[in-house]
Amino acid sequence: MSMDYNPTPGLVLPSYHLYYAAPAKIVESAEGGIVVWRVSIDTGGWRRQDEILFELLFAGAGYDIVRIPPARFVQEVEAYRGDYLSGEGPIFALYETVEAIVDAAQRENRNLTERESALVEGIRRKTFVMFEEQLQQQGDPGADPTIADS
Repeated sequence: MSMDYNPTPGLVLPSYHLYYAAPAKIVESAEGGIVVWRVSIDTGGWRRQDEILFELLFAGAGYDIVRIPPARFVQEVEAYRGDYLSGEGPIFALYETVEAIVDAAQRENRNLTERESALVEGIRRKTFVMFEEQLQQQGDPGADPTIADS
C-alpha cells in the first residue's frame, strides 16, 4: 500500500516508534504523503512498510507498539543493530565496545553508572550517524543521519 496522501492531517512528522521491538519511523514522502520505514533485522537498513501505518497510529500505547522521542529512537536503532548485526570495521568495533560495557554491568549485577550510560549513549549516537551515512551512500531512501541531532 502506497501512502500518497496524509490520512491523519494533524500528525506531526517525523514520528518515531518501536513496533514489536523493531524501530520504525513515519516520515513525509517527497510527494507530500507519508512513508513508514522499519529497520531491517538482516541488514540494519530501512525497509518500507506502509502497511503498518495504521497500527502505529491507532494501536494505542502498549508494550508492543510505542511512540518514542527522536533521541530514544537513535538509541533503540543502534541497540537493535548491535544485537542483530555482525561484521567488520569501525561501526562493529564500537558495537562491541558498547556490548562489553553493558555485559560488564550485567555480570556485576548492577545498572550502568552515569558515566557508562553517557558513554554508551554517545557511542550509539556516533554509530547511528556512521551507519546512516553509509546507508545513504548505498542509496537507501530511508536513511537519515540528521535524526541524531534531535
